[in-house]
Amino acid sequence: MPANVVQTNNRPFSKVDIDPITLDIIENALRNARSEMDAVLFRTAMSPGIREQHDAFPMIANPEGKMVVGQFGSFFWGFQQGYDGDIEEGDVFLTNDPYVCNGAISHLNDWLTMMPIYIDGRLVAWAAMFGHMTDIGGKVPGSLPTDAAQVFEEGVQIPPVKIIRKGKLNEEILELILRNCRLPEWNRSDFNAIVAALRLAERRVLEMADRFGVDTLVSAMQDMLDRNKRAMGEILKMVVPETKQYFEDYIDDDGMGMGPYKIACTLWREGDGVIFDFEGTDPQSISSVNFLLNEEMFKMFLGAFFINLFDPQILFNDGFYDLVEVRIPRGTILKPIRPAALSSRTHLLARIFDIMSGLLGQGSPEALCAAGFSDSPHFMYSGYDKNGEWYQLYQIGFGGIPGRPAGDGPDGHSLWPAFTNVPNEFLEAYFPLRIVKYETIADSGGPGLHRGGNGLSMGYQFLEPGEISIHDDRWLTHPWGVNGGLPGARSHKLMVRADGSEEWMQSKCDRIKVAAGDTLYFNTWGGGGWGDPLERDAAKVALDAERGIVTVEGAKRYGVVLGSDFSVDRRATEDLRRRIASERGTTELFNRGGTVEELKARCKADTHLDPPTTPVFQKWMGRREDGGRGELADAAE
Repeated sequence: MPANVVQTNNRPFSKVDIDPITLDIIENALRNARSEMDAVLFRTAMSPGIREQHDAFPMIANPEGKMVVGQFGSFFWGFQQGYDGDIEEGDVFLTNDPYVCNGAISHLNDWLTMMPIYIDGRLVAWAAMFGHMTDIGGKVPGSLPTDAAQVFEEGVQIPPVKIIRKGKLNEEILELILRNCRLPEWNRSDFNAIVAALRLAERRVLEMADRFGVDTLVSAMQDMLDRNKRAMGEILKMVVPETKQYFEDYIDDDGMGMGPYKIACTLWREGDGVIFDFEGTDPQSISSVNFLLNEEMFKMFLGAFFINLFDPQILFNDGFYDLVEVRIPRGTILKPIRPAALSSRTHLLARIFDIMSGLLGQGSPEALCAAGFSDSPHFMYSGYDKNGEWYQLYQIGFGGIPGRPAGDGPDGHSLWPAFTNVPNEFLEAYFPLRIVKYETIADSGGPGLHRGGNGLSMGYQFLEPGEISIHDDRWLTHPWGVNGGLPGARSHKLMVRADGSEEWMQSKCDRIKVAAGDTLYFNTWGGGGWGDPLERDAAKVALDAERGIVTVEGAKRYGVVLGSDFSVDRRATEDLRRRIASERGTTELFNRGGTVEELKARCKADTHLDPPTTPVFQKWMGRREDGGRGELADAAE
């Protein structure tokens, strides 16, 4: 328990032996409380990012701050490192500053609140919730400027403060913060909804303590952590070899003409523990694509990945964390030095999942997933409507999920499984735009025994003049296929102006002027394929073609020949599959679609990716080598 916790009752907790039925009841009660926290937040927040897309993460932790139930751990470890004041009953803490909590949250838009839960003067639990605020000030609407060079350009920075002290709201601090936001009423509503979720968690914890006793509740939390540690320990020993495994991947650029940026990681096991070492990762960027990766957050990613892959019945919590060591060199793009900008860190955050898949699958290829958790693309649109009212949209886009050992990847889905889309009816009702296209992109998923999910094409037609921002990646590097599977298609963005002229857009750009009648086609990447596409049942390929997921021409990548009525030509299919197998030779464990340099050269002719006609692209083509490291990264060495 943190030394700065103020308690009026210092009696230690007594360990209680709990029978399995009582433990299961308490576990499910805590799980339900965590779900109720979400329900309270989503029904009372105003911003579509939280209300509709669920960009918020709840948790309930034990007295030491270890997450027992939740979705996004690591909060308290970083918070306790950066906060040296008292923790008292009735307090609610607020922060959005990644640098003072060691990356417990990773950019300023995420407002993290934490509340200690007391019973009879003793701290028995913590509740926490964070939500992505649509705007927190900064140089561009949405507060995610690609070209920010320092965190000061990205919005208001909130160090850990008692926004509520002993039950009383600090209105002056809240008003000061809201004064620096473009949508203060949205922020106020979202903040109140987050606090309401914490209050709900507090009520449920008090009810459980009253029913079972405080010592039994705290003991059950520890048993739940121990149970997770045992289960994850077995998985780690089964999957992670003692010999070192190395993998690398890239984000394509930083929006400032530099990149790709390499993320390198080596993995091995020593006894019961595993080590992830990111030595070899590129230096930090001069733009805002840096990701301050909290070591506990990485462990959380690892736990979510393993549990969903091997046994979703395992309760996801922090119990296994001391089995994992994470080493991230300072001054790299995953451990930037303040005041490096952080707002557009989503590209790296998402790519970490692909890195984990590539690392962990080498020791167990049958459990290897392809790439496709490759980004969490953002779209923003803002301006003044014809009535002089300010409008501002922040929306998370979806891509293709990778092919997996268990089956095909979902089409047009979110990186985070619990996220949902903003309904098109909501967008058209509340913002001056019309959705003219919303469909998955045929053939964009990588062919395989289990195909990768298709990317998503969304057409935004603007009804009022304004500005847009685009944040995406995988326009250069493919989401790779595995075990013989082929790579997924890359992303691209096309603007069709009201006069009919066309303009290929960069994957990362801000302050793009749009006029009424302009239409943006926001096309995301497809997931990589899993397994040999020649082994996919031809009837499945025919069904995919009939449903519009695969074209008749695209079916030939599976070695399947279809008629105009989508029927399978059996003899032609056998001949084509035999010819493809003889020409291609041995299949690869990883298929990236080419080396970075080969892909880079190919882009000169492939203008829909990031056209050579743009100044940023011309800079990028000649400025890969230095990585835009900057003086701070040099000083770190």
